[in-house]
Amino acid sequence: MSTATSTDVHRVPLPDARVEVRGAAWLEPTADGLLPHRLPAWTRAQFPDDFVAMCDEQPSGVRLRLRTAARRLVLHVRTWRVATLPHAEPAPAERFEALVGGRVVASAVCEASGLLTFDPGSATTSLGPATAGTVAFTLPDAGGTPADVEVWLPYRERVALVAVEADAPVLLPAPVDAPRWVHHGSSISHGADADVPTGTWPAVAARSAGFDLVNLGLSGNAVLDPFVARAVRDQPADVISLKLGINVVNHDLMRRRAFVPAVHGFLDTVREGHPTTPLVVVSPVLCPLVEDAPGPTSIDPDAPVTTFRTAGRAEEVAEGKLSLRVIRTELAALVAARRAAGDTALTYVDGRDLYGEADAAELPMADLLHPDAAAQRRMGERFARVLAAVQRAAPAR
Repeated sequence: MSTATSTDVHRVPLPDARVEVRGAAWLEPTADGLLPHRLPAWTRAQFPDDFVAMCDEQPSGVRLRLRTAARRLVLHVRTWRVATLPHAEPAPAERFEALVGGRVVASAVCEASGLLTFDPGSATTSLGPATAGTVAFTLPDAGGTPADVEVWLPYRERVALVAVEADAPVLLPAPVDAPRWVHHGSSISHGADADVPTGTWPAVAARSAGFDLVNLGLSGNAVLDPFVARAVRDQPADVISLKLGINVVNHDLMRRRAFVPAVHGFLDTVREGHPTTPLVVVSPVLCPLVEDAPGPTSIDPDAPVTTFRTAGRAEEVAEGKLSLRVIRTELAALVAARRAAGDTALTYVDGRDLYGEADAAELPMADLLHPDAAAQRRMGERFARVLAAVQRAAPAR
């Protein structure tokens, strides 16, 4: 039985070495608390708009680690939920999850929150005030024996960290002994319609295969930005994966002529820091909306629920515009050429192997663009096998 009593309160203001934050590139001290960022601080000067900054501050894959025998663990935070114009209704509260021994044992939401208003037309945001809130977990009785605890943050809420409280001492967690996987991708990698933070497909894959995740999935912003390539280059990594293409199509950013050299440049930059690290290029999952037609895509204002549409026409592909079929063809050929030139640590995965035609028939995309929570888990389970195969083929660490 735990020796802690209900009057024992061990408060740890953050930052503190006993509470490790993983999956974040840096922690910004603010008046509201510590704000996790998934991209390095230097990249902010190169962000093209507030949308990138918003995604950077949404802590997909970010989790706290500590060691304690506590039954009650409370996280003091300030959170902001996104309200997207024109309706500006805040998104529902997202869950925080507590894990012990790698198993989810509790989840909770922060009832108090501020509002982050996002205008997709101008890619601007407005940040309102947020009152202090708490997220409380009841952990399994450890019998007085400290155990490592993880708290995964919501993947779409902006979260400022203030303090941790527990009814037993908070200790340094054990060092992480797992290969480090750095992943970059689009909104689907960010989390899209996952129901919990451990339900995003990168989180499912990492936990299933035993990898230490750094998730650089950035909603709407996997567009081959050079600052992202440099951020990946500078990260320690045992495996790197890049899920490319869907945002380039949906923003109608490039033509075929520009896309291929841009991918080469992105890979060249990553290889500057990781010349032999296993590197997986993943093409887009099935998305019937833009399989054969190019972008740009946008929310359909006439649809009764959030649904996307494309303004592109299939015949424009002949003029050099990009569809997903073109993207996959180009990525497969590019990877094959680089492997033939000597980069045998580079591999290609067709995104339809993660979510394809049969999956779309069984688990259709409600908004025509993002797989749902069940599909996210299925994708993660499938990519876990990719990670396991890459790990088997890689030299011993």
